[in-house]
Amino acid sequence: MKLLTVTVPCYNSQDYMAACLDSLVLGGDRVEVIVVNDGSKDNTGAIADEYAARYPNIIRVIHQENGGHGEGINQGLKTATGIYFKVVDSDDKMSEDFPAFLDTLEECEKQGGIDLMVTNYFYVHEDGKGDRSICYKNALPEGKIFTWAETRKFRLHQLITLHSATFRTALMRDGWHDLPKHVSYEDNYMICQCLHKTKRMRYMNIDLYRYTIGREGQSVQHDVGMRKYRQHQGAARDCFRSFHLDNITEPKLKRYLRHELFIMFGIACCFTRLNKTDASDADLEAMWADCRAFDKKWADKIRYGTGLCLVSAKGKFFRNITAFIYHIANKIVRFN
Repeated sequence: MKLLTVTVPCYNSQDYMAACLDSLVLGGDRVEVIVVNDGSKDNTGAIADEYAARYPNIIRVIHQENGGHGEGINQGLKTATGIYFKVVDSDDKMSEDFPAFLDTLEECEKQGGIDLMVTNYFYVHEDGKGDRSICYKNALPEGKIFTWAETRKFRLHQLITLHSATFRTALMRDGWHDLPKHVSYEDNYMICQCLHKTKRMRYMNIDLYRYTIGREGQSVQHDVGMRKYRQHQGAARDCFRSFHLDNITEPKLKRYLRHELFIMFGIACCFTRLNKTDASDADLEAMWADCRAFDKKWADKIRYGTGLCLVSAKGKFFRNITAFIYHIANKIVRFN
């Protein structure tokens, strides 16, 4: 059994996937890298096969019809043999801290294992402006295994994401619902499916994941996010319906999950309102109606009891307020 499975969903990734795979093979035989060639039309599949031939004890390849990023994660999880599971996108890579990260995972196993390892991730902008680390040292204890009761309050920009999370594979598989095909932002649903089940955690204050921003056509790009606003809504809806907040008995876990949902709904609201059309506003109302049908109490608390009351309110004035908030937030964090 491998210590860690890393799944790399790939679609037309020939121009940048080598840097990703080169960073992962530094993990050696402790790592299993599953490259999922998602119906690529370029040389992605051939490059993946070349790496598998070069590193037969580390890399294996799944060739599938195009199903989207989420289907790549689904297939990786189904076939993973590692004790722990991580997703690395093909245009991103691991830092030189990867072997030290694996050492710490091994230490955790000797102490009974963990449900979640959290590491920092580092925004790498293609224009070189605004590069920064998303660090959790103010919120999470360092140097030990801990529980949610020992955590502190997360700041607004701090989310546990695909880039920062490494879950225990067995925890992910327990009650797993396949991620939807052919949609973006489904990785947030992956996180919410798993987070509410976590108890034992470890945090490493290292910039392990190098997250590339600025490549044309990325789902996080401003114009793409606006065009795919319904998919943002779907991701927020799926996150909300992946657990009942009132079933969460650990107060600090519940507080964090409320924070996660607030951000997910905030993103969905912003990209919807940036379209500035009556049709997109109607779609937003439908999203909230679906969430109220699942849990009226918490849907209303999140919508009306937080700052989302501004970005969800009807009318042109509040559309403009939303655009202002979005642009200020992007200047601070530069998330696209």
